[in-house]
Amino acid sequence: MTSTNRHPTQAGFLEVRDLTVSFPTATGRVDVVSHLDLDLEPGGALGIVGESGSGKSLTSLAIMGLLPDKATRSGTVRLDGEDLTAMPESRLRRVRGDRVAMIFQDPLSSLNPYYTVGAQIEEAYRSHRRGVTRRQAHRVAVEAMERVHIKDAAHRIDHYPHQFSGGMRQRVMIAMALTTEPELLIADEPTTALDVTVQAQILALLQEIRRDTGTALVLITHDLAVVSEITDHIVVMRAGECVERGPVESIFSDPKHPYTQALLDAVPRIDDEIGALRSLTTTGGRP
Repeated sequence: MTSTNRHPTQAGFLEVRDLTVSFPTATGRVDVVSHLDLDLEPGGALGIVGESGSGKSLTSLAIMGLLPDKATRSGTVRLDGEDLTAMPESRLRRVRGDRVAMIFQDPLSSLNPYYTVGAQIEEAYRSHRRGVTRRQAHRVAVEAMERVHIKDAAHRIDHYPHQFSGGMRQRVMIAMALTTEPELLIADEPTTALDVTVQAQILALLQEIRRDTGTALVLITHDLAVVSEITDHIVVMRAGECVERGPVESIFSDPKHPYTQALLDAVPRIDDEIGALRSLTTTGGRP
């Protein structure tokens, strides 16, 4: 499969070049992400879209340097000119969470059920801000929870993950990521398993963070309707490759690849829903 526009001409704050991720199999190594290029400007928002198994999440883990032990990575990932793939692990750990933060798709499995959310936010902050006292970390954690609109944050900071709804747990994860004021935020399916109302709230929150902090965003999702709300550019992935890329407007108005068109066709449309309801009404409820 040949990807479209594989080499963007404009370099950016985040530059991914020829990224390939492979895993060993009984018949040899298999590329699950193949020769991928990405670009993101400071403060910009890039959506990476594709169905399950297309390589989206592995791309985010490769950028962060968090791939499983058996995986191999080639290519380069540059952040503001620095090659993250060439950094020793000790230095990369300082970059992760400090300059680059990630929101994982399942906050319930990412949060430790035995510790309060406040303790976990404070621990994440102190691991990247040496010399900070517990009192200072506590204040930062409360402020971060308030920033993501968790009501009564000073009280709820002492609650455990199971005492929060799915949407509130996702807000906790976003608060944790924001404590170090990262330059780049990677959100991997941040609205998975949330109802449409809560999903809209989380997307609005990410937009607000971009506007108020200038943080660049990489949003990973299988849902084109989600990226249309929040991103400037889209990369469409299929079977580990980029099949199409471009500004949101051009992807939605004039998709070039059949797979992109299929993803667009899968997005529910309000006029289709109204037509279906009218059909049921005129046929007396019969399909």
